[in-house]
Parts: sequence; structure tokens; C-alpha cells
Amino acid sequence: MKIKLAILFGILIWIFTNVFISIINAIFGDKIIPITIVIPIIIIILITFFGTLYIRNFNSNEVLEGLTCGIIFVLTDIVLDNIFFVIPQVKTILIENYPLHIFFMAVMTILITTFLGYLAQMNIDLK
Repeated sequence: MKIKLAILFGILIWIFTNVFISIINAIFGDKIIPITIVIPIIIIILITFFGTLYIRNFNSNEVLEGLTCGIIFVLTDIVLDNIFFVIPQVKTILIENYPLHIFFMAVMTILITTFLGYLAQMNIDLK
């Protein structure tokens, strides 16, 4: 388990998510439908990318590593959201419905990283 690497990737996911959401919010403005479609896609792509980078460093117990990586990503997201948005009461699109955001991030992140760990342990022979 590489906790520092998982925390670093969790911070990078959080930063890139907020940067991309700020850019998309500036482009679409208050149009709610494109934002609700694009934001989850951005989050899924970032979690998959950084989860793959994290899990490929392991040769055993990939499913457990994926699960713990997902939990660390979620905890990093919660801590950074609280530091930068919740405590200072900064309103962003992700914080408008914060409990739903936390639930969505937790379920999605843990499922994606655990599934990546499952895929990493499989031996695939392409002939």
C-alpha cells in the first residue's frame, strides 16, 4: 500500500475535477442539463485514469488495493471539500447538494477503483 501516492492522486483528482468544472460552468453558464451530464463523465475519467496509475504498481491483492485506494480518494475529496468549500461557505456547483455529492463520489470512486483492481488481477491471453 502506497498511501502517499494514493493521497497525491486523490488531490490531483480533486484539483482537475474542480478546474474542469469551473471551465465547463463558464462555458455552459446556468444550463443545468449539460453540467449534470458532463461533470460525472469528467469525474469517471479522472478516477479511472489515476486509479489505473495507482493499481498498476501492484502485483498481488489488486482488489484490496483498489478498494483502499478508492477509500483514500473519497477521504481526500471530503477533506479538501471541507477545507476549501464547506468551512469557508463558498458556493460551487458540487457543494449545492453536498450529501448527494459525497454519496455519489463515494459509491462511484470505490466501485471504479475496486473494479480496476479486479481487472488488474486477471490474466488475459490475447491470441
